[in-house]
Amino acid sequence: MDKLIVRGGNRLVGTVKTSGAKNAVLPIIAASVLGETPSHLDEIPKLEDVRTICGVLRYLGVKIDDSREHELTLDTTRISAYEAPYELVRTMRASFVVLGPLLARMGHARISQPGGCAIGSRPIDLHLKGFEALGAKISQDHGFVEAYAPNGLKGADIYLDFPSVGATENIMMAACLAEGTTTLENPAEEPEIVDLANYLNQMGARIRGAGTDVIRIEGVKHMHGAEHIAIPDRIEAGTYMIAAAMTHGDVIIENVLAEHQKPLLAKLREAGVLIEEDIDRIHVACPGELKGVNVKTLPYPGFPTDMQAQFMAMMTISQGRSTVMETVFENRFMHVVELNRMGANIATTGARGAIIEGPAKLTGCEVNASDLRAGAAMILAGLVAEGTTTIGNLHHIDRGYEDIVGKLKGLGADIQRISVKD
Repeated sequence: MDKLIVRGGNRLVGTVKTSGAKNAVLPIIAASVLGETPSHLDEIPKLEDVRTICGVLRYLGVKIDDSREHELTLDTTRISAYEAPYELVRTMRASFVVLGPLLARMGHARISQPGGCAIGSRPIDLHLKGFEALGAKISQDHGFVEAYAPNGLKGADIYLDFPSVGATENIMMAACLAEGTTTLENPAEEPEIVDLANYLNQMGARIRGAGTDVIRIEGVKHMHGAEHIAIPDRIEAGTYMIAAAMTHGDVIIENVLAEHQKPLLAKLREAGVLIEEDIDRIHVACPGELKGVNVKTLPYPGFPTDMQAQFMAMMTISQGRSTVMETVFENRFMHVVELNRMGANIATTGARGAIIEGPAKLTGCEVNASDLRAGAAMILAGLVAEGTTTIGNLHHIDRGYEDIVGKLKGLGADIQRISVKD
């Protein structure tokens, strides 16, 4: 069992490069199933979640060459199975996006109910309603979801009750091989949706409107492999921005697109952080005191829920009162207990609200990563805490941050990963 040891007090200075976006890469890898010839993907982060989705595809018969760092070649010429195994899918919710492309390609798909971080209810009903609208027959039993479309899928008009990222991705991929045109209203508008649509179009799909409130997919009969470079990870980049701000550092983040970061940049500036934007880099400095601000998470282009825990960590050491309202997930405050153990003054107001009184004097202690982004928040708190912070449950952090220890060390952080006996 590994743990992170963080000794606080060091000011972060230097340059760090963001990896490819985990939340774009995972559905893009799954989408490769639609192609009848091989695909080549670049800027693929070395993450546990990427290994998991590749394991799922290998089980389906896809031949994957990962011998080159940050690159994947996927030979999807032959798909030999239609079922994704429980032992892989249970560890990562994003595995469920295999269902759409597998159903479209094979006419039959069976996949375990998804797992992943315990940050609240993330029902799959929107995915299944979309598939049913496209003409699929759905059955659920013994923890599995099975979808049939023996006569192929048919285009349909679909309205999502909530702009779910996963449902948008799954339905969009399935509709690529459906007969006729599919109109998807109220879809997710995240940059990762646009990146997936761009990849699908390179594969021969006909998708218009990705990134807007209506996506139209004109079905095609066949799709082929393609080459694609994934967009930068906006959540990883945001985490390093906050690390720079909290340590009163001076950091340049490379491989980042400022247009994907507008809500976060606005709130950082409101908190007193100095931001300079360039084409593919952002310069972050914080010479003065941080000020408390109010944040409300919303679907894109609102403030990202995946940055809420990290931002709250920053608010614990900021001057004055801050509030956080979480509207996307109802169980995403598990980091509050751990931050309070370190000396933070955070009170929750129901399941979705929190009030932070600052500045608090954080003190290092033993904490755990309750989920992926909570783990990042623990690291950030450790960077500014007095003494030593020991962080457990690193498998959550490994799912979404490539070499976070090495990257923070490169900026001057005192952080190391150690192995301890269970």
